[in-house]
Amino acid sequence: MRSAKLGMAAGLLAAATLGPTAPVAAPPPAPAPASASAGKTATAAPLVFCGTAAAFGLGVSADRASSCAVALRVAAAYTGILPHTRGAPVEVRAGGTTWLCRERQGNPDPYQECLDTGDSGRRVTLTS
Repeated sequence: MRSAKLGMAAGLLAAATLGPTAPVAAPPPAPAPASASAGKTATAAPLVFCGTAAAFGLGVSADRASSCAVALRVAAAYTGILPHTRGAPVEVRAGGTTWLCRERQGNPDPYQECLDTGDSGRRVTLTS
C-alpha cells in the first residue's frame, strides 16, 4: 500500500514538473467575434496554448493560422507597452506585420487580444 502511494506521488510530481511538451488546445476566452478594425472581424477559432509572456506571466494562445513563435513575439511586444496604454487599443509590430491589441471582456474575466491588421484573420490572446 505504501509503495503504491509513493509511486503515485512520484508520477504526479513528474507530471507537474515536466508539464506539457507541446502546444495544447485552449478554449477561446470569449464566445463573441472581435472586431480588428472597421469592417474586419476575427471569428472565434479554436486556440492553441503557446506558453507564457515573460513580462506578466500571462498565458499566450494563438489561433491555428498563427504560429506560436509569432504569437509569443506579439505578446512580448504588447506587454512591453501594456502599462502605458491606459486601456486604449494600440498597434504593435511583430512577426512581420502590424497587430491591433486591446483588452476584451471575457466570460467572466477580461483578456488581452491582438488581431493581425491584414486580412489574414490571425488572432493572439493573453489570459491570466
